[in-house]
Amino acid sequence: MSLSKQLLILISALFLMIFSVNFALSVNNIKDYLEGESKNHAQDTATSLGLSLSPYMVDNRDPVIKTMMNAIFDMGYYKEIRLVDADNKELVALSSDKRIEGVPDWFTELLPMTSATAESEISSGWNMSGVIYVTVNSGYAYLKLYEQAKSGFYYSLAAFLLSIALLALLLRVTLASLSRIDLLAQQISDGHFESIEELPWTREVRNVAASMNTMSHKIKITIAALHGKLDQMGASLLRDDLTGLYKKAVFETDLKHLALEDAEAFIVLIKIDSLVDLVKERDSDAIDQFLQAFAAILEKIADLAGEQSGKAYRFYGAEFALLLKIGNPEQLEELVKSLSNEVTELGERYQKTDLAHIGVVGFNPLMTTESLLEAAHEAYEQAHLIGANSYFIRTGDNFARDIATWKDLVFDCVDHNGYSVWYIGQIAAFSSGELLMEEAFIQVHDKQGGLVAIGPFISIAEKFAKIVDLDKGVIRIALDHIQHNHIEHAIAVNVSTRTIKNSDFRLWLEKLIKQNPMEAKKLVFSLSAYAVVKDIDAYQAFIETVHQWGARVMIKRFETQSMSADLVKRLKPDFIRLARDIGNGIDSSSQKHAFVQTMQEISTLLDISILAENVQSDKDYRSLKAIGIVGASR
Repeated sequence: MSLSKQLLILISALFLMIFSVNFALSVNNIKDYLEGESKNHAQDTATSLGLSLSPYMVDNRDPVIKTMMNAIFDMGYYKEIRLVDADNKELVALSSDKRIEGVPDWFTELLPMTSATAESEISSGWNMSGVIYVTVNSGYAYLKLYEQAKSGFYYSLAAFLLSIALLALLLRVTLASLSRIDLLAQQISDGHFESIEELPWTREVRNVAASMNTMSHKIKITIAALHGKLDQMGASLLRDDLTGLYKKAVFETDLKHLALEDAEAFIVLIKIDSLVDLVKERDSDAIDQFLQAFAAILEKIADLAGEQSGKAYRFYGAEFALLLKIGNPEQLEELVKSLSNEVTELGERYQKTDLAHIGVVGFNPLMTTESLLEAAHEAYEQAHLIGANSYFIRTGDNFARDIATWKDLVFDCVDHNGYSVWYIGQIAAFSSGELLMEEAFIQVHDKQGGLVAIGPFISIAEKFAKIVDLDKGVIRIALDHIQHNHIEHAIAVNVSTRTIKNSDFRLWLEKLIKQNPMEAKKLVFSLSAYAVVKDIDAYQAFIETVHQWGARVMIKRFETQSMSADLVKRLKPDFIRLARDIGNGIDSSSQKHAFVQTMQEISTLLDISILAENVQSDKDYRSLKAIGIVGASR
């Protein structure tokens, strides 16, 4: 119940209690007054009537006596007038049971009034000749009392309603400030650190509002500082300390993302063959300068490809790579030739005519990362045969034929449910050790019974719009698994960008969740951080809708390269699963430790659970537990 309703009820109850006591006392006082007036009136009538009858009491049979008594009685204010002689013998008796209309029976029963009776002795000369008794009709007193009570009640009721209306208006004005404070508190809990511009005029509420503004401002500054710190540490985790180029883990992640984009690209592998000789000939500072100069060349080529089209990496030691998102063979040839010329010039400065060789291979989403790198190495070996600082671009892969074969496999598998769902990546809660979450993972076999690589399978399903039917099937199987096996932990189900943007899928999902509300609470929709960034508005709308239906959302493979902390605050997922590379090696890496620690601090403020994936080392597992994240898989 709201505070305004509580105050209204309390004040109304107090008003009603005071009104009831005051009204009862007022009615009772009026009743006593009317009874006194009736008694006085009866006495006055008896006295005056006795004096009027006194001259005629010489002969108590005189008809004037009865005529005078009738004249008084007919006025209607009397219940009974009775005349007796000195021997108490009744001479005249007049009575009436006339009821006064307009007074309900319950009123007379609730407030009984005695009929006032007065008497007066009548004298003839020096002797008493009789006694006159006058009893007033109490109906008139009841009528006046009822009218007074009714008017008093209506006036009091009007005053009560007016007071309540004024009180409600006053409470609404006064408590509006509390509503704004409550809204601000909710905004703070949701990660929106606003402030109240117009402070309330009530001193106590004004102080509370000012304190909330101060708290919101301080948390906002803290969050901003943590965001900056997180982005800085995340960037340092992704780049090589010496050259500033991206690490191999980033390259592998980029290839996974590239498979989802359905874009043309080329992998350029560069190896510095003369690095071993340079190390023998020069000191460490000179070698560092050389590697930095070589990295500058790669970044220059990446820039020539375009701001969003080129990226340079250092794998380890003397092995480097470029990822060029271009589809024009002539442009590729030009870029690689420029790279070869730059490498030649750098080699001349260090007296190495044959400094490095370059192998180029086209990106194929149907190939694994290992297969692509193996093909690039083969191209690199071919470049060795060509000459100093030369390059070789590998072509001739029968990609179109592979696509057709994969398409047939995907369509047949999805249309005939030719896949199975396994539950892997069990995440245990650090606090209790209990199973917190599993991930639904599909397995597909070809016609020969061989296991199919799931990455290319998903890529082809996405390319030819079969991913929606595939996601529907996996979600349905996961819900059945939750229901039939009485699962208490969460089940994560992957959904793609094409799926969440499909209106038919949303209608289907809403109906399915409403039919299975209890099972839906165990369902967690797993979204790739990279995919979310590509279409933020679509994913934000999907997350908000899913939350309304009672299900939850997880953003997986989180790293600041793919998603900023500000975007996390905007999307408000229930879970964030860190990229695999962040959790592994955290015990020996102060950078990773600080990154996860900062991420945990932010998630605590935003009420988001942080998870780690596939942690190999016991030391890393203990370090993650000490930081305070919710859980991790092994």
